[in-house]
Amino acid sequence: MIEEYQIRVLPEQAASEQGIKQFLQDEKGLSVDEVTAVRVLKRSIDARQRTIYVNLKVRVYLNELPSDDEFVRTDYPNVEGRPQAVVVGAGPGGLFAALRLIELGVRPVVVERGKSVHERRKDIAQISRSQMVDPESNYSFGEGGAGAFSDGKLYTRSKKRGNVEKILNVFCQHGASTNILADAHPHLGTDKLPNIIEAMRNTIIRCGGEVHFETKMDAILVEGNRVEGVRCGNQTFKGPVVLATGHSARDVYRYLYAQGIEIEAKDLAVGVRLEHPSELIDKIQYHRKEGRGEYLPAAEYSFVTQVDGRGVYSFCMCPGGTVVPAASGPNQVVVNGMSNSLRNSPWSNSGMVVELHVDDLADRSIMELPPVPGIEPKGGALAMMEFQERLEYLSFLQGNRTQKAPAQRMAHFVNGKGSYDLPKTSYTPGLISTPIHFWMPDFVSKRLQQGFKNFGKASHGFLTNEAVMIGVETRTSAPVRILRDRETLQHVRLQGLFPCGEGAGYAGGIVSAGVDGERCAEMLAAYMNSVRR
Repeated sequence: MIEEYQIRVLPEQAASEQGIKQFLQDEKGLSVDEVTAVRVLKRSIDARQRTIYVNLKVRVYLNELPSDDEFVRTDYPNVEGRPQAVVVGAGPGGLFAALRLIELGVRPVVVERGKSVHERRKDIAQISRSQMVDPESNYSFGEGGAGAFSDGKLYTRSKKRGNVEKILNVFCQHGASTNILADAHPHLGTDKLPNIIEAMRNTIIRCGGEVHFETKMDAILVEGNRVEGVRCGNQTFKGPVVLATGHSARDVYRYLYAQGIEIEAKDLAVGVRLEHPSELIDKIQYHRKEGRGEYLPAAEYSFVTQVDGRGVYSFCMCPGGTVVPAASGPNQVVVNGMSNSLRNSPWSNSGMVVELHVDDLADRSIMELPPVPGIEPKGGALAMMEFQERLEYLSFLQGNRTQKAPAQRMAHFVNGKGSYDLPKTSYTPGLISTPIHFWMPDFVSKRLQQGFKNFGKASHGFLTNEAVMIGVETRTSAPVRILRDRETLQHVRLQGLFPCGEGAGYAGGIVSAGVDGERCAEMLAAYMNSVRR
């Protein structure tokens, strides 16, 4: 017999199957001897009160063993010799598009400007040693995209866009822990992601697809109003195109703009990375002096407030994580956060950002930032991206033209004071103390100051000089949207071009990018069928 229960248990009870079995015997009258297996279907932590509970939905097997897999497998057929499509970019949007194309009988050819996920590791490690960024292999470019070395959080609110469960199951099929199917805020971990991504690539190749690294798209091949493929150096790849280049491929945005391919500026959020000791966040969030203790994970937080008509909020919170250098080219200092699967770093960090609307760029004080050398401003559809670039360049100057990041203690920032020293940090290239409140545009800094005051009132101890602000956080989403038809997902003018994922302005993380990749693949397959008819 199989039964399902919604239960509320203490963390030490939730930590083991035996603890759950004992609870079921004590509270539900089940015999431990009859419970042959327990499968956790959903798990979340309720830390709102002094006593912390774990909410579980469990499937209990009585006098029988589970006969089904813990996840749903997808069948990927061999597509050698089948009609071909091109996928530009091997981030989550591109990888899930390629896998879905295989399901639908289309042979994907994936072209990726960066290196394989394991080769990327070397270039990323070199950033801290040399203070230099390889513009083709970094935290943004390469197999796995920006998510591969930036935490691997799988939480999304875009449930209406597609099958989120399918994305999680595909990850499990390629080596992810089945915990992601149960956890309220699933997380893969930067240490686990490379092997998962490599397994996805191997599936594509095993089924007859192709994956080309260090192969940068130079041009989209167009005949009339139809896309016929792409050119990468001296290579040409033919077929309709899924364009999934990620939110940092600024050369692609400039190429599209120059070619008259319709794009538009998009709202953004910018700010800083805020890093606390993880022990402090544990004590605050769990409301107890001992912090997380033996059975609880590193604590998360989420803050949002309104200041002068704009949202101020935490973004991409990394409990037990590290702050990383996320620049994708010269003259930039940009930071992001990541954490390994165990989330056992001594620090916890989060983006702290302010909403910025396209119309806000008319405020001269926002754009009075130093121009980036070698970049001629175009405005219009590229205006938000150019603001991003200027703020990152200013951060680069504050860091003495290295990958050292400008930083300031949190309470000093709020009170408009300089920080003469800085706390220890996870950011390995190093920090330089600068008055962020002075050089950050007032539109952002004054709202951050008030936002931090609001968060400090809501969570006692959060506003502290033990926390350090590290600048700047600008890659919260794409600054550009590539316009596409709402129904067919094709570009509004070019048939056979499917702008996809976060870089196209239609996703906001790994899962939503994966969902959008699958949808684009489905629309591409339908397009190919219509053309053949």
